Amino acid sequence: MNEEKNRYFTVTDKSGKTIEYEILFTFDSDETKKSYIVFTDNTTDEDGSIVTYAATYDKNGDTLELQDIETDEEWNLIENLLSSIEEASE
Repeated sequence: MNEEKNRYFTVTDKSGKTIEYEILFTFDSDETKKSYIVFTDNTTDEDGSIVTYAATYDKNGDTLELQDIETDEEWNLIENLLSSIEEASE
C-alpha cells in the first residue's frame, strides 16, 4: 500500500470542481462510537492559519464516505484534540 497516496483524497463539488484534500489524521472515539477524519486543502485563512475541516467517516467501505459532524460534543472533542496536538508541537 502506498502510504503517501493514502494521505490524499479528492472530492468533486456541486459545480464540478475537483478539490484535493490532505488527511492530517484520523481517530476513533470510544465516547461517540464514531470514526473521525481531520483534513485540509492547504489554503490559509485571513490570519494565515491553515484551514482544516473535520467529518465522520465510514472506514469499512471501498470509498471514503464523509458525513457531517452533528453535535457540539463532537466538535468539542475534535477541538480539544487539535489543541492538544498544537501544544505538543510547540
